[in-house]
Amino acid sequence: MDIVRVMTRDGATHYGCEAGDRVYGLEGDLYGAFSNSGEALDPVRRLAPVEPAAIYAIGLNYREHAREMGAEIPKYPVIFTKSTTSVLDPDCPIILPRHLHSDQVDYECELAVVIRKRCKNVSAEDALDYVLGYTCGNDVSARDWQKDHGGGQWTKGKSFDSFCPLGPVLVTADRIPNPQILPIRTILNGDIRQESFTGDMIFSVAEIIAFLSGSTTLLPGTVILTGTPPGVGMAANPPRFLKPGDEVSIEITGIGLLHNTVEAEA
Repeated sequence: MDIVRVMTRDGATHYGCEAGDRVYGLEGDLYGAFSNSGEALDPVRRLAPVEPAAIYAIGLNYREHAREMGAEIPKYPVIFTKSTTSVLDPDCPIILPRHLHSDQVDYECELAVVIRKRCKNVSAEDALDYVLGYTCGNDVSARDWQKDHGGGQWTKGKSFDSFCPLGPVLVTADRIPNPQILPIRTILNGDIRQESFTGDMIFSVAEIIAFLSGSTTLLPGTVILTGTPPGVGMAANPPRFLKPGDEVSIEITGIGLLHNTVEAEA
């Protein structure tokens, strides 16, 4: 099922499922039992498909990306968090920070995983049983704040408003039984800047969930960004950072295309 979250003409927010060019409401609990209500919705705006309980992200999780950054292959997953207020809806603008200024804002296409039930100390063999579904994510990053101004931590440079676009749909896990075979790419102003497949991950989706849940409870609605492939703007020669007027799209085969424009903060 392709799950969407939409706003209707009355300003209400609904979860729904796409069937062709129609959107039908869901009944039940998104993190429990749910089904197509059969009631057609009249959406006026598409929203990020989930409201995350938390956002965990994995750094340096594609072999070729680690090489382009001059980094060693990590022994354990490199974990950081993003603020839940960084979530951005499809087709809305990524905002380049100007109050805390950055001219080094980068794109990172990522497979995003949504947890459907509480999990703690799960094995890699059982980890995918805890997945609700998958969507496209863009781990937008202010590289100067990530590297130089964040006190040695990445969170500030990863958590500005609009720095976590998600969407356009959440594809339920039954539709993607193997998340390690998906082509993934970033398209910037019509040019492909990143292109790889999720099989290049150092740590698989199942291994990431097992590691994150070790002695730690992951709540329903937790979003996990699983790392980015090579081709980020920071690694280009010369570096190619986002600027006002850019259009950036994240595309994952089997999920769809997440499109956002770029604007400077007012």
